[in-house]
Amino acid sequence: MAREFQRSDRVSDFLRKELATLLQFELRDPRVGMVSITSVDVSRDLAYARVYCTVLGKEDIEAAEESLAALNKAAGFLRTRLSKGSKM
Repeated sequence: MAREFQRSDRVSDFLRKELATLLQFELRDPRVGMVSITSVDVSRDLAYARVYCTVLGKEDIEAAEESLAALNKAAGFLRTRLSKGSKM
């Protein structure tokens, strides 16, 4: 009898929820705006994760790219808060 979900699926779901919470309550950068975490892909050894997001409420591509650049600059902060606050 095979397992229904793999560990990487559970970890990616956990990371998606935690990152969404951090973006909503902890990140104070006005350039980010409304961002939705759509999915997270985790490697088989759980060492790497690729986060996919959608920028909402921006009228043009330049504003959306500015939001993504602000998120990339905040990656270290998000990684630190995620590692300190996770209860895995």
